[in-house]
Amino acid sequence: MTQTLNRKKAPAIIDTASLHLSLPPYRHFKLNNGVDVYAIHGGTQDVFQAEWVFYAGNSYETSNNVAPATNNLLKNGTKKHSAFELNEQFEYYGAYLTRACYNETAVINLSGLNKHLESLLPVVRELITEAVFPEEELAIFTQNAKQRLLVNLKKCDYVANRLIDAQLYGEAHPYGKYSRAEDYDALTAEQLRQFYQTYYQEGKCVLFLAGLLPDNLELLLNNYFGDLPLKGAAPEKVYPLAPAAQKKSRIQNDPDGVQGAIRLARPFPNRHHPDFQKVQVLNNVFGGFFGSRLMSNIREDKGYTYGIYSYIQNHIGDTAWAISTEAGTGVCEATVQEVYKEMNILREELIDDEELQLVRNFMMGSLLGDLDGPFQVMSRWKNIILNNLDEAYFNRSIEVIKTISAQELRDLAQKYLVDEDFYEMVVV
Repeated sequence: MTQTLNRKKAPAIIDTASLHLSLPPYRHFKLNNGVDVYAIHGGTQDVFQAEWVFYAGNSYETSNNVAPATNNLLKNGTKKHSAFELNEQFEYYGAYLTRACYNETAVINLSGLNKHLESLLPVVRELITEAVFPEEELAIFTQNAKQRLLVNLKKCDYVANRLIDAQLYGEAHPYGKYSRAEDYDALTAEQLRQFYQTYYQEGKCVLFLAGLLPDNLELLLNNYFGDLPLKGAAPEKVYPLAPAAQKKSRIQNDPDGVQGAIRLARPFPNRHHPDFQKVQVLNNVFGGFFGSRLMSNIREDKGYTYGIYSYIQNHIGDTAWAISTEAGTGVCEATVQEVYKEMNILREELIDDEELQLVRNFMMGSLLGDLDGPFQVMSRWKNIILNNLDEAYFNRSIEVIKTISAQELRDLAQKYLVDEDFYEMVVV
């Protein structure tokens, strides 16, 4: 019998910091050609999500924008079908296929009804093996990308984002380089075909699948992808950092601008550093959620901005601790000073028990949300696997959230929240 919900009675409050959270396991197997597959069978709806992750991000390109252009045009024509015909096939089965290109990786993401999975796999295989990159499709891509760039360059937040990364890593580093119109004009279909052959047809690929998956999943994947000449390892790419000597920049991008984009950032170790997980807690106190110090002071008290956040950049290699907001032009400098003021307080004073418990609850609640369903669980696993970590990393993060002390957080603030270490960028 279904119990009627009494809406006049508030539900019991659960202390999320007391919850025992664990990451549900995945199934791992290799295809005949050595490609790793990670799968989670679960959920209540007849749907699946599959992601082919290639080591084909902009870290591997030799000319700007070759990697994202190749990824974008995978679906714009093969030896057998035009872009229109390929789109019709996915639409016929009610499936949704997207592509995305990041610093190290590029992905093909497919979601749909699980009863159509076997019909859709050969179409994805066709994209991986027979894409042709027609000249006319490249011309359309170039025209649209340049138009989008022209519009974005008028936005102070877009300009600030690309310049602060260039200052942190250097323009020649994959994390710091940015697009120019002439980069798009220089793209050729032959460049894309060569990149495609090296990093898609014969590159390293990892598959992640989640949802109500069929019993014969391994057989299906082997039938369509187990014979491809994919490799088990990606080529090593090492890029030296070339940070800017000048740490404070003020840029007038729009003479009529009424709002400025503020970015502060400092270099920071990646996930393998022992301080990384502890600093995630400190970051939440500082500016990681709506109840943070930065939000309480600069939005709620001063009214300088609609929102201000701090975060650790999601990079696999070198990374950074950053603060991001937009504020009225008249209060940009005051906002920067208030950020430094909050850093100073964290360096000087211990966080009280009530605030620390609030942050523990927020972080545990966020983790709980990330474990709600097979797609979310696989997304968490994918992040761990692609960063060469394991389940112990997830368990350690929970232990840190539950046990880190106010003294440890103050020590970390004294180590990392140092004014002189931060690059400043204000773009109006």
